[in-house]
This record gives sequence, structure tokens and C-alpha cells, in this order.
Amino acid sequence: MKVLCQALLLGAGCLFAGMAGAHAPSPVIIEIVGPDGGTFREIPVRSRDGALRSYLQAEKGARYEVRVRNTSGERVGLVIAVDGRNIINGSKSELARNEPMYVLDGWGVQSYAGWRASLDAVNEFYFTDWKDSYAEAFGDRSARGVIAVAVFREVPPPAPVYQPYGEAREKDRVADAAPPSSRSSGGAAKSESSARRDQSAGTGYGDRRIDHAVRVEFVAQSNPDSRHFIKYEWRETLCRKHVISCGENNRFWDESTLGFAPPPPRR
Repeated sequence: MKVLCQALLLGAGCLFAGMAGAHAPSPVIIEIVGPDGGTFREIPVRSRDGALRSYLQAEKGARYEVRVRNTSGERVGLVIAVDGRNIINGSKSELARNEPMYVLDGWGVQSYAGWRASLDAVNEFYFTDWKDSYAEAFGDRSARGVIAVAVFREVPPPAPVYQPYGEAREKDRVADAAPPSSRSSGGAAKSESSARRDQSAGTGYGDRRIDHAVRVEFVAQSNPDSRHFIKYEWRETLCRKHVISCGENNRFWDESTLGFAPPPPRR
């Protein structure tokens, strides 16, 4: 079962959803995997902002899941956004602590496979043309083709304070007489560049699948411990951007060598 968290202004009321599975060390490891558990090709890139960034080779029509492994012994909160939309409520995400988030137990592994439709189901992620993507349906092109995860550590609960038995009973009587407190939830012709953008990869709103969730309490720290950004593109786009090498190999002439013909063998 997985954990989701609907953050509050001073904390977080969360959900627990179906089980799965650098710079300053991040408490999590993130992979994009297929239904069979195999990982999609990923190419790390340098980042000046301290975030962990990489390119990923998307495969058209392929379903995928965001697999997160917690390498620490403490619970963490995960705000996950695909194409700029929070995967729990579908709203535009700023990767902030007041957004709905999943909660992952210490040493736990979870796979997040789709847009949450209810406490019992999600609509699966799959790679598709941008015009068919979930974000494009809302006209949101602000973070196209990016899978983003912000990791929040938990605010430790306050240490218990010892009180004499008689004093504690008196405070309980005063509290019982006070009104209950309440919490508020945080609640014509196109240019070549334009045509290329329309050919970008996106994530669709796929088939419904069972994926149970329950609510838990989680108080997130103010700032994320780490942020992860994975930019997925079709292979031809990665080739055009020279992120990967796509030249054809010649079995008679290995371009990886100096490029000179070797001397003939001695007779």
C-alpha cells in the first residue's frame, strides 16, 4: 500500500498508496521503469543549481512508472510532477511542501504508475505525442517532458514533556472546557521551432488500474532536501541535441580509433 500526503499549512495530512518499489547525497534513488521492471535509458547531465538532472530516452506508447527507493531509515515526503502537473491532484505544481505528496517509509521502495483518480485507482502514465498529453489538455506547456520529484524530510515530533500527575489532570480539565481547534487545508503556418515543440514527447492519461491509498499524517520541512528532474525525449530528438551518439557504425572502419588503416600482417 502507498502513502499520499495532502500538506497542511503547518503540517501534512497524507495518503498511503500501493507498494512497489550526486551532489550532497540525496536520501532517494529515482528510476523510470516499465511494467516489466526494466529501466529506460537515462543520461545524467551537469547542473549548476544543485538539482539532480538527466535526459531519458522515451519510447512512444510505452507505459512507465516512477520508482523511488528510500536509502535512509526515515520517512520522506515526495512531491511528484509530470509535465508540470502534480500526479495526485493534477494541478499545476511548484514542487512545494503545501502540495499533495506521497510518503515513503524508511528503506522503502515504491513505484508511482499514474495520475491518481481516487484512493483506489490511478490512470497509467504512458509516453505519447505532446498534443495527446495530460498537461496539454489544460494548455500547460510550462514544463513539458519533465518528470520532477522534490524530496522533503519529516519534521521530528516534539519531545514529550514530563508533568506531575496532578498538574496534568488540571490542564486536561481546562482543555476539555475550551472550544475545539480547527485545521485548514493548504490546500495558420507554423515556424520550424514551433513544429518541433508539437512533436515533443508527453505523458498521457492512460488506462485505469487498481492502486489503493490511505491517509497518514506527515509534517514536511519547509524546503526540499533534494530535487530531481528527468527530461524525457524521443530518440531522434536526443540525437539532434547530441545527447546521444546516433551515427551508423562501419564494420570496415572504426571511427573510435585514430582512423588509419593498420599495416598488413607479416607474411
